[in-house]
This record gives sequence, structure tokens and C-alpha cells, in this order.
Amino acid sequence: MNIIPKRSLGQNFLIDHNVLEKIVNIIEIKDKEILEIGPGSGNLTQYILRKKPKKFYVIEKDNNLSLLLHEKFNSEINIINDDVLRVSEDKISKKKLIVFGNLPYNISTEILSKWIVNINKEFWFNELILMFQKEVADRIIAKSNTSNYGRLSILSNWKLNVEKIIDIKPESFSPRPKIESSLLLFFPKKNFFNLKDPKNLEMITRIFFSQRRKMIKKPFNQLFNNSKKISEKLGLDLNLRPQNLEPEIYYKITNEYENLRS
Repeated sequence: MNIIPKRSLGQNFLIDHNVLEKIVNIIEIKDKEILEIGPGSGNLTQYILRKKPKKFYVIEKDNNLSLLLHEKFNSEINIINDDVLRVSEDKISKKKLIVFGNLPYNISTEILSKWIVNINKEFWFNELILMFQKEVADRIIAKSNTSNYGRLSILSNWKLNVEKIIDIKPESFSPRPKIESSLLLFFPKKNFFNLKDPKNLEMITRIFFSQRRKMIKKPFNQLFNNSKKISEKLGLDLNLRPQNLEPEIYYKITNEYENLRS
């Protein structure tokens, strides 16, 4: 079957054998349950199978690619022919999964945000090994007081530890994208700040970072009706800018906001 990658689905297939080999050697795969997001033509799938996983699930939206994967791998993989944004990952298996994904760049942050927001106390995965556009990856791993630090850094850091594995050049893909990519490893935090509704964290960081060059005094007072009591309780200097606050401060601000409305 001749497959032409679809730009509309953000399809860029990883073809660099050295990179593929490196990805499957990041963690132990043998006898584990694996989920691959967007396997495409099955290049990484093939490398994962060589490591002898116990069970292997893939989510592929493209009907033609799903047929191709079935032809290539038959019963070696369980194919879920659906949009990853509509799949309930925690229903795929009763076991915790190791997840690999060369995520479509046009929806990569949406996928990651969905997973983080939907995590309850029990994680449905042990590790996420995900590829992003380098610019997006730099925002995910950014620390406070840097230009890349923002909403995505704070949301990612809430429940997950994140580390960069490698940067990947455009020539490692077909068709060749115009930008570099980065591979990130995520694994669950043992303890994280308990919030009633993650949408409040998304809303609060949106309000603060919509004016990232200005002091936090205005958005803070907007949320808390000029309450000095809360800023003093949190030890907040309202003359700071949004990027000066550590992620933990945003979780505490969200918690105070929720307490006021409970």
C-alpha cells in the first residue's frame, strides 16, 4: 500500500534508525504493556515489537494507515482506529501503560493537556515518551524567570516530572519538517497539589500570562477583589511579573481561589 503523509493530520514519519533505536532503549519495554500514539507507517512500532512487550496497543486516526498496520503486524498489535482526543486511555488496559508518541504537532499540546487534566489520583501510565516540536518542548520544560516559561510549563509541572532526552533534526523524518523536534520523558509525581478543578488552573494562568510583561497586581486583584489577606498569606510580592512565580505558587493561588468559591 502506497501511503502519502497527510499534512492535515500533521504526519511526519520518523525514519532515522539511530533515533528509533535510542527511543526504544530509554526504558525497559520487555513484558510491559505499551501504547503508541500515531504510529504512522509503523517504523517505531517495529522497533518496539523487537523488545517483546507483553501487550501492544496503537491509536491511529488515519484509516489507510490503520489498514497498513494491520497488514504489516496483524495480531501482534491491537489497533484502535480513532482520534486520540476522543479515546479514554484509562479504559484501554487495567495495567499501567508505557506510552510512546510522535504526536501530530498541530494538536500535541491539546493531547498533553487532556491527559494531565484528566489524571485523578491514579495514573493510567508509568511513563510518557513523547515527541514535540522543539519550540513547544522548550516551553514544557522551561523554568520560572525564563522567556519560554508560561502556562504550558506550569500545567506540565503540576503532576509530572519532565526531562528532555534528545533533539531530533528535520532530516530524521519523511516528509522533512521545517522545524526541529525534541523527545521528552514524563513520569508521574508521587505527590502533587490537589485541585478541585484543573480548569481553574488553566483559567488563572491564562489571566496572569495574558499580560506577561506587567506586574501581577492587576490580575491578582481581579481574582481576589483586592484582598491583601490572601497575598500576605501566600507571601506574594504583587510587583513581580507572571514569569517570576514558581509553578507551586500558581497551584497555591488556584487552591485559594477554589476555597473562596466552595
